[in-house]
Amino acid sequence: MLRQEYEKLETELLSPFATLSNKTKGRATPETKDPHRTEFQRDVDRILYSKAFRRLQYKTQVFIAPKGDHYRNRLTHTLEVMTISRSISRALRLNQDLTEAIALGHDLGHSPFGHAGEAIIDKKCKEYSSHIRFFHPEQSLRVVDILEKRLKSNGETVFGLNLTYEVRDGILKHSKGLANLSELKNVDMAATLEGQIARIADRIAYIHHDMDDAIRAKIINEKDIPNSTRQTLGKSNSKRLSTMILDTIEMSKGKDTICMSKNIENAMDELKNFLTEKVYIGSSPKKEEKKVFRMMAYLFDHYYNNPEDMGDYLTYHPSVLKIKNPIKYIKKNKEKRLQIICDYLSSMTDRFAIQTFYDITTPNPLPISD
Repeated sequence: MLRQEYEKLETELLSPFATLSNKTKGRATPETKDPHRTEFQRDVDRILYSKAFRRLQYKTQVFIAPKGDHYRNRLTHTLEVMTISRSISRALRLNQDLTEAIALGHDLGHSPFGHAGEAIIDKKCKEYSSHIRFFHPEQSLRVVDILEKRLKSNGETVFGLNLTYEVRDGILKHSKGLANLSELKNVDMAATLEGQIARIADRIAYIHHDMDDAIRAKIINEKDIPNSTRQTLGKSNSKRLSTMILDTIEMSKGKDTICMSKNIENAMDELKNFLTEKVYIGSSPKKEEKKVFRMMAYLFDHYYNNPEDMGDYLTYHPSVLKIKNPIKYIKKNKEKRLQIICDYLSSMTDRFAIQTFYDITTPNPLPISD
């Protein structure tokens, strides 16, 4: 079988630090192995074919509803994380399939409107209960474990992608927030080097493409970037990307951890802090986030008070699928209601959230006949 040939090649060619697909800790629900694909290759395919993955193309990366065609969205961000992860993994002779699966799945649970959407959903959760929060890595794991439906080869529809432990672990532990890398040493790191690669590639990717988008939008220009950063990382965006990737490779060779040299790490943190000040917080397009906060807060409150308006999403939600009267049930179960609202709002694309808000708040005039 082809799978066994791949597994043999992994044993012969990959680094002693690599995660071998035939040594996976497995899936929550055991499955018969595929004759042609390794376990991690199967996970890549399951993520790629999921609806949650396709929705990423209509979710904000940084700039909300940009007019240009070339600004990144959450899907292009994911693909850039994947290719950076794969490049580093290949150079270190680690398991490219595992790295790719983690990178492709890391943002499946991200909310619409980027981190502004995430922030308001979390804020509203805490207004209603101290026992629930919204954090997109946890939601991404929830998507692959519980929410995403898939059709099995025997025709049965089931909830959850039933991914391997290593992919799930990497998805959950990819986030760094806006903390400096130097502050995150050994803090909730992924169990595999492939997961650690996806974690650092996520930051390399967004620093690179957010800088590129900000320059395209004329929010900043190359000369605004701190000179010390340009001297260390490079005087062009492509050079800085290459520097960060190559340094990660060189510093991680023959080690049981993924790391960068101190001067590159510090320069990368400086660049991230520059973007935070000039783009993520201080730029004029970010003022649109005030509208996002109002809109998403309204939707959250609306569905809390009118859960029946979630329609089929509520009816077919896996947590109430076997409940005879799901609306009555969640009205009595506050925590369950909040969780389903989080699931629903975070599943929305930007345009679906805007249209839904419009439909709820705007009268639909009846046609006037003579």
